[in-house]
Amino acid sequence: MSPETIDKNTVRTIRSGFTLIELLIVIAILLAIGGLVVVNLIPRGEQAKSDLQRVQFDQIASAFQQFRLDLDRWPSEEEGIVVLWDREQMEDENEYERWRGPYLTEPVTEDRWGNELVYHFPGEIRGESYYDLISVGPDGEEGSDDDITNHDRLRDADGEIAEDADFGALDSNAPGGP
Repeated sequence: MSPETIDKNTVRTIRSGFTLIELLIVIAILLAIGGLVVVNLIPRGEQAKSDLQRVQFDQIASAFQQFRLDLDRWPSEEEGIVVLWDREQMEDENEYERWRGPYLTEPVTEDRWGNELVYHFPGEIRGESYYDLISVGPDGEEGSDDDITNHDRLRDADGEIAEDADFGALDSNAPGGP
């Protein structure tokens, strides 16, 4: 063998694999890309949970509307949302025959973050003729900025509930109205 042949084989052997520096650069690039993906997807996950909570409130609102049509009233605060699937929770046994539930197919007592749902009737957010359904959100504290309520869809750009919104109000033409 000539020295030129040995040099070509040596060069091929050395160049046939990646150097440690090349591997480290590739790993660093992959980690950077992975970090960007994770940083951008984490907020999306929380937003998705919030959106799902709002959808769940819409389903519960439909159940409340059916309850109100059957019984001419919203559930009391003592009955809570449990009365939507459990007739035994009703305060007045004389209303049992008017209850046509269950109004929800599965019990719903917690929000998407595992916190207990808060129900108020008469409501505190929009007034006494409304009910309030509240998810305390990811922080688990009622009254904070991340709370989600059944009234959120009625808020304007400033975060105030629109005065002309009349979803779920009891009026003189509605069952159980004044």
